Amino acid sequence: MAFDVKRINPLDRQPRKAVGVAIPFSGKAVFNSTYETKEAIKSNLINYLLTGKGERYFNPSFGSGLRNELFNNINRENLSTLEFKVKLDLENYFPTLEVLDLSVNAEPDNNIITLTLRFRLTDTLIEDEILINFE
Repeated sequence: MAFDVKRINPLDRQPRKAVGVAIPFSGKAVFNSTYETKEAIKSNLINYLLTGKGERYFNPSFGSGLRNELFNNINRENLSTLEFKVKLDLENYFPTLEVLDLSVNAEPDNNIITLTLRFRLTDTLIEDEILINFE
């Protein structure tokens, strides 16, 4: 019987050493630290998805730009184009991430876009999911 062995990222072997910064910024000293690479990557993904194109000064191509689509005409073709762009950007900015499922749904009458991302970290085979509503 074959099974996958859970691999541990070398950064996770030192439990007291912080790996990244958690989102939202609501800690005692503004920032909460993350101590596992899984949580750090999840925070980085949320940061990427909530950032608009051109919002970062020295990296204007960073960000999903989904918030800008809220007031455009939303149809199935536009949503599939958004899915394609997000997948392409995730491949560029998160090379250790394998997208298992990505869906972008919309409620055009209420100006709501819902993004669901299920992913796997290729180096550790850990899976997780993110659900974001843009209103």
